[in-house]
Amino acid sequence: MPEGNHARSSTAGNGGRFPIGHDDGLRAVVIDHGATLVELHVPDRDGRADDVVLGFDDVRGYRSPANAYLGATVGRVANRIAHASFELDGRRYDLVANEGPHHLHGGGAQALSNLRWELVDHAPDQVRLRHVSPDGAEGYPGRVEVTATYRVIGAALSIVYRATTDAPTPLDLTNHAYFNLRGHGEGEVLDHELTVLADHVLEVDEALVPTGALREVTGTPLDLRTPTVLRGPVAELAATPALGIDHHLVLHRAADAGRVRPVAWLSEPTTGRRLEVATDQPGLQVYTGNRLEPAITGKAGRRYLRHGGICLEAHHLPDAVHHPPFPSIVLTPDRTYEHTTVLRFSAS
Repeated sequence: MPEGNHARSSTAGNGGRFPIGHDDGLRAVVIDHGATLVELHVPDRDGRADDVVLGFDDVRGYRSPANAYLGATVGRVANRIAHASFELDGRRYDLVANEGPHHLHGGGAQALSNLRWELVDHAPDQVRLRHVSPDGAEGYPGRVEVTATYRVIGAALSIVYRATTDAPTPLDLTNHAYFNLRGHGEGEVLDHELTVLADHVLEVDEALVPTGALREVTGTPLDLRTPTVLRGPVAELAATPALGIDHHLVLHRAADAGRVRPVAWLSEPTTGRRLEVATDQPGLQVYTGNRLEPAITGKAGRRYLRHGGICLEAHHLPDAVHHPPFPSIVLTPDRTYEHTTVLRFSAS
């Protein structure tokens, strides 16, 4: 594959590292391990740029058991598949069970987050990576070719996933970045304010596997339709199996299907930074880093504590393979999977 305008950046300990963006604005770094977003430098209200995503200095951190999918592209199917199995066209497929009896974020060694991707091209404002997942990887049918494109456009980072397959197969990708708008390693995110345009949340059981029911958020800690300081709902949900917010908020309305539109806003009062999330996906998994313990040693030796970052993972409804009323995640050879999420930053 051609490498575009820039030579491949690679060192013995770090693999391919690809910076994109502008020295006087938004800057990001993506690595080929897991098509992972490892740095995202965003100016505050005074013009000072800080790295606002959790990560590691070295690719060995991303390969270690301490890595909680920091910044990774996860799949083939994001989130959980109950009992690590599903049926498709009358045939049962058994997947790798990597969260008790269930399948999480694509499974184990052959999950997209755990593999080295191939560089397609790298320009000053964009990097595109590619991976071919063979038939049978982690138990999934079909050969899947997927690309991840990260592009800086002004004050926004666009993430676009595209994929094709040679046989019907479930596919649902997302990026698993942990944001702390104060700066990575700068304490908890519980004083951040979050808004999500979602009227319903997906009900889950004690293993956080969907039951299939949608519940209205009205009167619950997950009513985030107006700006909400995270500390309150996280405290209310701390004694539940989720240990805080770890829920899939349903964004899908018929008029919005396939349209990139703003769905969530995250703001931090001391720096003035604000993140707007726009996506064409029907749901948003909000996760407040409830299981970041024991603390992780991240970039520059900083400690990432419980609630040290928040994930805003745009994708389809989890465990859709077991719930026919959910939007289908089955990709067929006559279609191209497309997913766009745009992270737009500002400060005031």
